Amino acid sequence: MKEGSLTADELVTCLDSGLSGHVRVADVGPLEVCGEPRIGRWLMAHGAGAGSDSAFLVALRERLAEEGVQTLAIEFEYMQRMRRENRRRPPPRVDMLVDELSRWCDIVSRTGAPPVWLGGKSMGGRVASLLAARDGAPGLILCGYPFHPPGKPERTRLDHWPDLRCPTLVLQGTRDPFGRRDEVERYALPTVAHMHYLEDGEHDWKPRKASGRSQSDLIDEAAGRIAAFMSASR
Repeated sequence: MKEGSLTADELVTCLDSGLSGHVRVADVGPLEVCGEPRIGRWLMAHGAGAGSDSAFLVALRERLAEEGVQTLAIEFEYMQRMRRENRRRPPPRVDMLVDELSRWCDIVSRTGAPPVWLGGKSMGGRVASLLAARDGAPGLILCGYPFHPPGKPERTRLDHWPDLRCPTLVLQGTRDPFGRRDEVERYALPTVAHMHYLEDGEHDWKPRKASGRSQSDLIDEAAGRIAAFMSASR
C-alpha cells in the first residue's frame, strides 16, 4: 500500500464512520468525499477533459452537500496519468472506463445505507449509464449527458438506454451542443428517465448574460432537483 492511502476495506470502514475530504485508495486512485448522506450517496465520475477538481464539479458537490447528498468523486486512471505526466491524453475505450467505474462501485457499495447511486458529468455520466444498463444500479444522475457528439446529432449514444431499469435523472442545459432540448425531446427515452432542463445553459450549464441568470444559479437549481429526485426515489 502506498504511503497515505487506504485499502478498500479501510475506505469502507472510514465512510461508515463519517469520512470526508480527499483520500487515496490503494491500487485504485483518489476519491473526494463531500457532505453527509442525509438523503443519499452519489458516486460521481468526471468528464473527458477535466478531472474531479474542475470548478464546475467542485461547486456542484458543495451545493449537494448543503442539500444532504454525499458525493464520492472518483478520477479515472487516464486522468491520473495526465496529472503525473503534465500533458493531455484522450480517454481509453469506454468499456475500459466502465470496468474501472465498476471496481469503484463494488467498493463503495459495501458501505451502510443509503445505497450508492451512479452518474457524473458528460462522459462520466455515459460511463455510469453503461454500467447501470449492464449491472443495474439504485439510480442514475447524469449531468450534461453526451447524447451525441457536437455537430453530429445523427450519432446518438442511446443504444443501451432501453436496458436501464433504475430511476434516472438527466440535467441538461437547453443549449448543450451534446444534446439541445429540441433534439432530446425527439428521443424515445425509457420511462425511468426524467429530464430536467436548465434554461439557457450550455454543456457546463453556463447561460448567456442576457438570460439574467448565472452558472451558479443553474447549479443551485440542479442541486435542489437532484436532492428532491433522490429523496422521492428512496
